[in-house]
Amino acid sequence: MAFTHLHVHTEYSLLDGMCRIGEVLQKAKDAGMTSLAITDHGALYGAFKFYIKAKDLGIKPIIGVEVYKAKHSRLDKDSVEDKDRYHLVLLAKDLTGYRNLMKMVSAAHLEGMYYKPRVDFELLEKYHEGVIALSGCLGGEISQLILEGQQTEAETILQKYVSIFKDDFYLELQRHPNLPQQDNVNAELVKLSRKYSVPLVATNDVHYINESDAYAQEVLLCIQTQRTIFEKNRPLSMFDVPDYYFKSEDQMRVLFSDLPEAIENTNKIADKCNLEIPHGKWVLPHVDTPNNMPPED
Repeated sequence: MAFTHLHVHTEYSLLDGMCRIGEVLQKAKDAGMTSLAITDHGALYGAFKFYIKAKDLGIKPIIGVEVYKAKHSRLDKDSVEDKDRYHLVLLAKDLTGYRNLMKMVSAAHLEGMYYKPRVDFELLEKYHEGVIALSGCLGGEISQLILEGQQTEAETILQKYVSIFKDDFYLELQRHPNLPQQDNVNAELVKLSRKYSVPLVATNDVHYINESDAYAQEVLLCIQTQRTIFEKNRPLSMFDVPDYYFKSEDQMRVLFSDLPEAIENTNKIADKCNLEIPHGKWVLPHVDTPNNMPPED
């Protein structure tokens, strides 16, 4: 029996995550976990540091990113149509997948930047090799379509993701108190899983390590949104749902006692991820020189 957290935001989810890399990895080790993912928002800033520290602690590092997916094309930047975007979790299975994550994230920043760095289906299709995809939190595309009552469109988009990622696409379930819409979405995701034989996976969208850190997380979000802690109905407020902390395996198993396969699939995904990043030596680009001149000359 084991469980792997596959949706974790570190301090490199700037002004959004509070898990310091060393501390969250130590938390996982102390909890008896053998693997852990990093999935910061839109970037891979902390990936290599996480990789090295995890290896030092004897924990398998799973390198990922929670990308922002454009509603249409990443190149579209209409002030009304393209301000909103969806969340999608991507995990590297191997070095090819890691390189593809870097290519997608780079393109998202250089080509898709509009409020946030965005990917689109074109990039996902081009760079899907070696990558596992989770459908994301309530901000995921399928979840948002369900919330909007667009069931047929949700099924169409699900099939689109499956056509790209094949057996490496999972419907992501989360369970947080005081979020009735989450329960409604989960019920529909389970139905879609059964109908299309797409596996489920349980995550907790970890933003801070301990339950007692919820207030500090709220202060961090206030800094991000330029609000004060005393304002009510703030955007991005987690104050009413102080539940985005690093839960134990037992806590997660209790939460998903009715869907044990969603817990077991976290380890099936972890088993698929076996990334080894070459490091410790210079990796220089090959440069063609005239008349076979040595590069030193």
